[in-house]
Amino acid sequence: MKPIDLRSDTVTHPTDAMREAMATAEVDDDVFDEDPTVHRLERLASEKLGKEAALLVPSGTMGNLVSLLTHCQRGDGVLLGDRSHIFQHEVGGLSALGGLFPHILGNADDGTLPLASLEAAIQPPDIHCPPTRLICLENTHNFCHGAPLPVQYMAAVGALARRRDLKLHLDGARLFNAAAALAVTPASLAEEADSVMVCLSKGLSAPVGSVVCGSRAFIRRARKWRKMLGGGMRQAGHIAAAGIVALEQQVERLREDHENTLHLALGLQEAPGIELDLARVKTNILFFQLSHPSLSAEAFLSSLEKDNVKILLTGPVTFRAVVHREISRKDIDTVVQTARKLLTA
Repeated sequence: MKPIDLRSDTVTHPTDAMREAMATAEVDDDVFDEDPTVHRLERLASEKLGKEAALLVPSGTMGNLVSLLTHCQRGDGVLLGDRSHIFQHEVGGLSALGGLFPHILGNADDGTLPLASLEAAIQPPDIHCPPTRLICLENTHNFCHGAPLPVQYMAAVGALARRRDLKLHLDGARLFNAAAALAVTPASLAEEADSVMVCLSKGLSAPVGSVVCGSRAFIRRARKWRKMLGGGMRQAGHIAAAGIVALEQQVERLREDHENTLHLALGLQEAPGIELDLARVKTNILFFQLSHPSLSAEAFLSSLEKDNVKILLTGPVTFRAVVHREISRKDIDTVVQTARKLLTA
């Protein structure tokens, strides 16, 4: 029996249409900037995000790092949330490889960084201080329950950045989920950002790849950083072909994942020992806590896996489940029944 894998939407496999597109893609050398399928993907991505140009990168982590290195110089300060992916899960690349100073602020539960906190954290022009150069936001915000940051908040941070002569980078790994949840366009959420990274290999189901979008001048500089980090690929059109299918065929169906996530939350909240907040279920990410009198978190996780259900334990008693294209409503019902059985045994 195939496992019901809720560990992440990164586990999605390419669709048949993606496999066909990859097999038949017209390709050339992308380091020479001559791959026609990569060009097509980059045009499509920049159009959807409302930017002048785009750059294909192997991963979201590389896309974020390339963006930070393009915006900043060694010794510059970057304002980041304490629950952001860049800070928590990208191996400290901005410091280790970029020499950048992360100035960490507390994320609100909705994923935002309060405007007053952002403004107060901007360093004055003092010889003793690393100059603040960049603000980074994340949308949706993974570890704030997949919260989508609304257009109004993005606009407010953009206005602050312009007024204080800062750049704004958006980690939009799941930006299309945010747009679906808010019923707005991805471009409206990215409008105020000087750069935005979107992943093709999560809910959009491509096997690999992310895209960085920004101005033409920004992307020209970013291309060199990508090469320095080892992200220059040759016949990358085979990867880009799947990304094109992802952007053309998989965006609209993300709402189905959100509906299934809410269905999962409604089912799990009835199970003994599970605590979750339905009001925070906005996209395809669900966090819940286990407070069972006789079943530890580790034992619950192990028992679920024996019953072919995979989720992540992200804290001592906190779990994350991520719904994606390969999780059906029937799968959700199976997960709920399995969890209830284990918790009532």
